[in-house]
Amino acid sequence: MAISGFVLLIIAFIASIVSVAAFALARPMRKDALTRWGTLGVAVTFFALLAACCVLVVAFMTGDTSILYVLEERSLSTDGFAWLYKLAGLWAGRAGSLLFWVFLISLFNVLILARWSKTKDRKDGGDANAASGNGIAARARALDVIAMSIVQVVIAIFCALLLFAADNMPFTPTPAYFFNADGSLTAAASLYSMNQLLEHWAMAIHPPLLFIGYAGLTVPFAYGMAALIANDPSKLWVERTTRFVLASWLFLGAGIGLGAVWAYVVLGWGGYWGWDPVENASLLSWLVCVALVHTFTVYRHRGQFKRWAVLCACLAFTFVIVATFITRSGIVQSVHAFAGDPVSLALFGGLIVVSLICPIAGLIIRKASFGPTDKESEDIESMVSKDAAYYFNNVVMMVFVVLLTYMTVSSALPSWMPFGGESLGATAYEAIARPLGIIYLFILAVCPLLSWGTTDREAFLRQAKVPAICAVVLAIALIVWWATNLKPAYDAVIADGGSNAMTLLEAGPSVYYHALAVAGIIVASLLFFNALFMFVRNIRLPNKRAAAIGGGFAHIAMAVLLVGLIGSSMYVYEKTGYLQIDAETHQSTPFAVQEYTLDYASDRIIDDSEASNTVVYEVTFDVYRDGTKVGQVSPSVQVNVATQQRKLNAAVLGFPEEDLFVVYQGVNQTGWFSLDVRINPLITLVWIGFAMLMVGTAFACFGRRRSA
Repeated sequence: MAISGFVLLIIAFIASIVSVAAFALARPMRKDALTRWGTLGVAVTFFALLAACCVLVVAFMTGDTSILYVLEERSLSTDGFAWLYKLAGLWAGRAGSLLFWVFLISLFNVLILARWSKTKDRKDGGDANAASGNGIAARARALDVIAMSIVQVVIAIFCALLLFAADNMPFTPTPAYFFNADGSLTAAASLYSMNQLLEHWAMAIHPPLLFIGYAGLTVPFAYGMAALIANDPSKLWVERTTRFVLASWLFLGAGIGLGAVWAYVVLGWGGYWGWDPVENASLLSWLVCVALVHTFTVYRHRGQFKRWAVLCACLAFTFVIVATFITRSGIVQSVHAFAGDPVSLALFGGLIVVSLICPIAGLIIRKASFGPTDKESEDIESMVSKDAAYYFNNVVMMVFVVLLTYMTVSSALPSWMPFGGESLGATAYEAIARPLGIIYLFILAVCPLLSWGTTDREAFLRQAKVPAICAVVLAIALIVWWATNLKPAYDAVIADGGSNAMTLLEAGPSVYYHALAVAGIIVASLLFFNALFMFVRNIRLPNKRAAAIGGGFAHIAMAVLLVGLIGSSMYVYEKTGYLQIDAETHQSTPFAVQEYTLDYASDRIIDDSEASNTVVYEVTFDVYRDGTKVGQVSPSVQVNVATQQRKLNAAVLGFPEEDLFVVYQGVNQTGWFSLDVRINPLITLVWIGFAMLMVGTAFACFGRRRSA
């Protein structure tokens, strides 16, 4: 199986190079046959990579350890999701994830090929920006061909990474010394398996969703470059790319969200976002996508931001490579990162440089074409307009992306640079993310009420009046709830002292900290009702685009998400300690955390060492709230017998306004239970807001709205 997989990779590599050469020669030589050879190469590349992925999947499902990657990443789980964990082996490790990623890129290229084959030439008048006599269909097919060739170049680079870097090769045969004379694995080899922390449904799905998003962002990069090469500044390339961008944003968001779910319930620290370098890396492209989606809106409606749209499309792809560079180069330390290798360092580093230089050089060469025409202007007529709102939307987002990137790689920078050689903690990131996020969402709240060009004051006030009144009522209610429920939690943490109090004090004076929270509540209220009213208005218009309806719903989701983030990240109360219990009588001293009390109920040991090499130590507690029993929690510690690796399985008791998060960490010498208990307020709104955001984005991407 190892040999067949290796051969398939070689076929994909050769086919990608041949197709690039055929596409490159077809245009100057005007040979349709060469174009057909190029498209054949696209199809061959896809099927070769698909077959290579199938080889690994079959090996994982059948337990074929003749491939070293399968031996290292196989799952020994026996629970109901065992089949999913076996499938997840394909993307669980360094080499397999790279193969899966390049396969997805080839899948997107096949989608471009399918659309190209359906696009028929037809006569039309073109537009003012197009060369005279060229039909829209002909120009679209030309853009498709150039885009496919650029995607094939990216695929060839990825295939080279797989073939010419030993650490990236997923089909390396397992060395003979891993096997006994009878063909069975040696005792040492039998210990190889997937990290048990990854054996969770959310983590099994999280990486492929991210990779789909990463792969999809190759498409806007390819079309942006194609528009420059074809010298076509019309909105045609934007229209052919928009759904790919929305789909990529959707999958990236879903992947990030499921990663947060996994971190919350598996890692046992009570949070869902820790500003780890690899977490940050996944966020970069998602943030650039936010700017790109709004830039495309201006491009389509106003013919503005042409040069910025091309550059932003290329930046989205660049930051995908930056994320990969951070994850795979070894320049930063992270529990999520792979070990670095010189080939990946050189190729990904070079790809970052090329993906930046090419669009900049192209825009310089095409400066006249991609500048404003006589009927268009890049100038913003009024600071109180949609144009200005979209402009500042982009500025805030890109400033945050640049700062986030710099801070993430700061530990690898020279010491003479700001923060050089330092690994920054969560407090540093939050000091920037919180105010910038509130500013950004304020712009998002006001933007729908503004007009293109200039905004009529009376029309603005007429539209804003009712949403503003509703927002004031909601903000007052939320601020009262904040003052009576959230602020006391902050005061309690400060009063307790210790590391948690120090972390809060590092975030700034309490006046600033609370003012930021109140400002966020006000902005969330304003955004919620402005977006809600615009959403209802768009629903009632029969000819409104699905993107506008889905976008409005996504804006409502952002308001819900903001309130949830304020509560669950700024006002968490945590208590660590021991629940005292007598080993003989099992009499215990209840563990009190604010209005909650945990009382020992039972404990048990689940020995599954023969089947999956694991033993689970579980403790059950009765939970009382203000003296009334409200449920039970059963946190546990899962231990791998062979490696002694521990996995903390947290128990969560959810309420509408907060979660009680309980982690059991083992026992001390006297037999007392070590507990870490958190009260996470408003975290339900985080999950609801995330789900709403995905629904809105999915409708904008795939939904259709019938014209009147």
